[in-house]
Amino acid sequence: MRPGLLACAALLLLSGCSGSSRPSVPTIQPARTFALSGFTPGRVAHTGAARISFTIRQPSGAPLTSYRRGAGPHTGIHLIIVRRDLSVIIHRHPPIGPNGKVVQAIAFTEPGPYRLLVDVYPAVKGAPRNFQLHADLRVGGTYRAKPLPSFSSMDSVDGYKIALRLPKRIHPIDPVTLTATITNPNGKLVTFHPWFGALAHAIFFRAETLDYFHTHVCGPDTPGCTSIFGGAKVVGRPAGPGKLNVGVLLPVAGIWRLFLQFQDRGRVLTAPFTLSVR
Repeated sequence: MRPGLLACAALLLLSGCSGSSRPSVPTIQPARTFALSGFTPGRVAHTGAARISFTIRQPSGAPLTSYRRGAGPHTGIHLIIVRRDLSVIIHRHPPIGPNGKVVQAIAFTEPGPYRLLVDVYPAVKGAPRNFQLHADLRVGGTYRAKPLPSFSSMDSVDGYKIALRLPKRIHPIDPVTLTATITNPNGKLVTFHPWFGALAHAIFFRAETLDYFHTHVCGPDTPGCTSIFGGAKVVGRPAGPGKLNVGVLLPVAGIWRLFLQFQDRGRVLTAPFTLSVR
């Protein structure tokens, strides 16, 4: 999966001879790209329930209605909403209407500015394998940014304990593997079950810039989890009862927040960690 936001630049090379000191330059029309269309709401009055809706417009101007399907997580749309201070994340795979319109109910628990990121897997000729689009929205109320915690190898979420083992260093565009060991509130190793096409999701956002990357842990029934950046690839695998090998392939240096998500007994848990990429 290629990270980062879809960008387009047009370059014009002019050459030849002219007797005029001010040669005629043709008007360059804006490049046509995939884009979010009809995104609402840009502002939510207060915390609580809200409905997000949008359509993805193709370069032709028609709505995108054909998406990759099948086993594994690299299908449809990943809708990821993160608060700007990286203290809150919401991850959904929304249904897509026959006319291409996406409508998703969201429950916001904290006020403040959010980035909405739409990770798209189209199934149309000539389109990229996947791409990302984004929009900003604001949830009303008093916003107090929370400082990003420093790295800790252990996190506890609703009684689950998640121990993370890192390599000595993480470098940009350098595939490495983190190992997570997870126990439930009874102290027993977790048995992982597929959720959104993978045994676990590793969602990364870079502090301040909100650069994004997303990898998965594959199981026997969840193929197609390999993530790609340039010529490098990474894939996560289960490493025994309660253990996950999580692939990391981050594009640039900086401080990153990893949100490790997994499902146990019908509950989806999110364990956040802070990583330094040098």
